[in-house]
Amino acid sequence: MASLSNQFRPTNLRMRIRRTNPSISCSKQPPQNNIKVVINSATKNIGRAAIAAVTRARGTEISGAVDKLLIGEDAGKVSGMDEPLEVPILNDLTMVLGSISQSKATGEVVDFTEPSTVFDNVKQAAAFGLRSMVHVPKLELEMVSAPSAFCEKASMGCLVALTLSVGSVLFQQAAISASFHYSNVEIVESRPTPSVSLSIA
Repeated sequence: MASLSNQFRPTNLRMRIRRTNPSISCSKQPPQNNIKVVINSATKNIGRAAIAAVTRARGTEISGAVDKLLIGEDAGKVSGMDEPLEVPILNDLTMVLGSISQSKATGEVVDFTEPSTVFDNVKQAAAFGLRSMVHVPKLELEMVSAPSAFCEKASMGCLVALTLSVGSVLFQQAAISASFHYSNVEIVESRPTPSVSLSIA
């Protein structure tokens, strides 16, 4: 950030006018600490959309992309962005988490993997001091309780979102609110093609 300053001195008509040259001084802005985000399962459609969304969001940056496919490819190019992010897709979550934890930055892992690997991924993220956000379709309630209990003991935050649909979450909140006023509440969401909404890649 640069600031322009000029000193103006009051002058009297009898005094000789003395002009000073304007000066420019630069001050260094404090560095902005962005939240470093790792996308696990980055080549899925939802992972690609998450990469683009995190890149556009203020205060966040993609610092790792993990998947078993397209290893070595740039995460920005895979997600369809105009410019590369210079973040390669790797297949080793531990290595990516280790590099982020060494930078001592605030980190987050967004996990779109399979139900069988969720608990291990949450444990690894917590071991490196990163919080987790998990969205895995067809994740059963028993599989949610284990990461939740682990994160509670580790005093680490973990968000398990069974659905990322805003409408679905609003319907759930409406049902909870209505249950206090009515003895029987049923909210039905209708979709024209149910098969389209169930297939999340």
